[in-house]
Amino acid sequence: MKGIIKGSCLILLMTLFSLNSYAQKLTLMLDWFVNPNHAPIIIAQQHGFFKAQGLSVDIQEPGDPSLAPKLVAANKIDLAISYQPNLIIDVAAGLPLIRSATLIATPLNCLIFLDNNKINTLADLKGKKIGVSITGSEDASIKEMLKQQGLTYSDVQIINVGWALSASLASGKVDAIWGGLRNFEMNQLMLEGFANKAFYPEENGVPIYDELIFVANAKTYDKHKIRSFNKALEQATTYILNHPDDAWQEFIAYAPDTLDTALNKLAWQATLSRFSLSPAAIDFGRYDDYAKFMYAHNVIKTLPKAKDYLPNFQ
Repeated sequence: MKGIIKGSCLILLMTLFSLNSYAQKLTLMLDWFVNPNHAPIIIAQQHGFFKAQGLSVDIQEPGDPSLAPKLVAANKIDLAISYQPNLIIDVAAGLPLIRSATLIATPLNCLIFLDNNKINTLADLKGKKIGVSITGSEDASIKEMLKQQGLTYSDVQIINVGWALSASLASGKVDAIWGGLRNFEMNQLMLEGFANKAFYPEENGVPIYDELIFVANAKTYDKHKIRSFNKALEQATTYILNHPDDAWQEFIAYAPDTLDTALNKLAWQATLSRFSLSPAAIDFGRYDDYAKFMYAHNVIKTLPKAKDYLPNFQ
């Protein structure tokens, strides 16, 4: 009997070892440190959805967020989180990248201002200071939003405040900020006692776009791995929407010391409706419209076609 039990245990261990060895390895670099924007990824890892799809996913946080897509282009990692506007810029510049899935399917970026009756419409920004963390492609959105009210870029003063967006607005250094996210900075300001509002680009002349996407190398991507990854991501998103409280507990268990915060809890609730329910779904029109917008504002010099960098993984 003991021999039978030992033999059964050995077979079980060998089976588990075989399954673990069979798991396909995939490296993923995030756009920033882990936060609620990454909830489907973390839940797919924590709840075993990746494992069920035969994947062993190595989730990495970047030292420099801007490097992640470049590392994919250089074949150093398999996937990276990027932004639709950034992907269009990279493809137009000739980087071998494709979009493999969507994580957050609506814009998060917005123009935030304090709710103190000094600014009520975009027209009230005339003569005001707008704080930004970077300058360049973001200028196109601000210009287009101002244009809707008959203003020009020269009607406002743009100030580079680095990463101190919320602090610069709260202190009165600037009158509005661009680059803050509606699910994070707006909640951060509220927690600190600063009531605030926002103007949303997609409601003010800027084409709607996907905020967060996954990119892969256009020449070497593994279609089977990506399909498996996307399936796990879709399962995780469905689980989050059906069981938001349980999913929150699994999410913060990933890194309790850094994730279990009041801000993350608010951001979690504010982000749930923005995750893509079908990560692999393709919308050529959305990408071509935004590329034309960027081309019209001289952000890119060539106009890429969505069909060339949005392969079908459905």
